Amino acid sequence: MRPLRTVIAEDHVLLRDGLIRLLGANGFTVVEAVDNGPMLRDALLRNRPDVAVVDVRLPPTFTDEGLAAAVAARKEVPGLPVLVLSQYVEQLYARELLADQAGGVGYLLKDRVGNVDEFVEAVRRVAAGGTAMDAEVIGQLLGRRAAPIATLTPRERDVLELVAEGRSNAAIAAALFVTEKAVGKHITNIFTKLGLPPSDDDNRRVLAVLAYLQAVGQSMSDGSTPPGGDPSVR
Repeated sequence: MRPLRTVIAEDHVLLRDGLIRLLGANGFTVVEAVDNGPMLRDALLRNRPDVAVVDVRLPPTFTDEGLAAAVAARKEVPGLPVLVLSQYVEQLYARELLADQAGGVGYLLKDRVGNVDEFVEAVRRVAAGGTAMDAEVIGQLLGRRAAPIATLTPRERDVLELVAEGRSNAAIAAALFVTEKAVGKHITNIFTKLGLPPSDDDNRRVLAVLAYLQAVGQSMSDGSTPPGGDPSVR
């Protein structure tokens, strides 16, 4: 299996060097590493990597330079796989990254890098076109119920949260102490309630997560309260 070509964007030199070494030791080839937003966009378009690992906040503004560069590059190269790293849970950034519904995206807190196996697996999953959403991000979003997500049962929402983290059916079954058959039934019910037509299951798993996040994002952007939601939760 050929090494996955990777672009890294991180302004802290120690973390950047650490990511280069970590990924290099786990079968990735870092083709370019940059420390600011404008350089990132150029690097993504020039290299068209298999996956990019990007800090949200980069120079010169230290706001959303990394995210903005990644989103701009995905508009020119649809589906360009991007895994975003952030110091804090910032729901708006997660929603913006997922807005094109193309898959191949991830949003992790930086402290997750410390768990090397899980981090590397998340990077690979994003490179393969899947999603890798931080449990804390999904947990906060699942606190805001939005139609048709509001029609899911509590157990179905538990399953959807784990799907959003990129877990397999076997891993979900182990986490919830149920059988894989039960997990499959819950996932089928989720697909039905979200109105996702029959297609490749991996694709529908991505669409299920994106449908939820898009519904929440819409309610956030228009200032409305999602059905059953608490207006105090922002």
